[in-house]
Amino acid sequence: MSRILVVEDEAAISELISLNLRHAGFEVELAASAEQAQLAVDGALPDLVLLDWMLPGQSGLALARQWRAAARTRDLPIIMLTARADEADKVGGLDAGADDYLTKPFGIGELLARIRSVLRRRAPQALDSVVEVDGLRLDPGTRRVSRGGTEVRVGPTEFRLLHFFLTHPERVHSRSQLLDRVWGDHVFIEERTVDVHVKRLREALAPVHCAGMIETVRGAGYRLAQAGALSK
Repeated sequence: MSRILVVEDEAAISELISLNLRHAGFEVELAASAEQAQLAVDGALPDLVLLDWMLPGQSGLALARQWRAAARTRDLPIIMLTARADEADKVGGLDAGADDYLTKPFGIGELLARIRSVLRRRAPQALDSVVEVDGLRLDPGTRRVSRGGTEVRVGPTEFRLLHFFLTHPERVHSRSQLLDRVWGDHVFIEERTVDVHVKRLREALAPVHCAGMIETVRGAGYRLAQAGALSK
């Protein structure tokens, strides 16, 4: 699960962003000033920072430049949030090292799309890494799934769904979260579509005795269980 640091001094905006990011499956940390943001980054690097331009004390722009100049934070993904809509301001934000720039007011859907896009661009290696849980192995590079030398044939959507489950084991994901993280833009997709693809995924995993790894959590969603949940 990607962790996002939201640096925003307006509490109402900060809480709204936080609520929607958590609903979309992200972990969120909040900071109301550049000083708080620096302390958070010093403690543990987030996967991405949403950085407001106007902050008390040091500006977000100056903070972005500071992070880009330091070896530890040079590659930290940053999306600038600002009420400044002029092209010169946008250029200034990007020149300071921001990966993207979003002008207030903005829609949550657009914000989530920008976040996913930046994370994909900045961490392609992670998306290509082989993942293995309890012998079930998924290789994004070759698009193959196997267990004990036996290949598992899955469709493209089931492949993405399984990849998400394997990289987030033991966590419960609602249908809405799965739609957002696996399908992306799911405006015209029914939540019940998830049930159909989970059923197909279980059927594909049955021959290698892994169907039981995909558990239904009644009233909440689905989770990938590790050792002890294999089907017979």
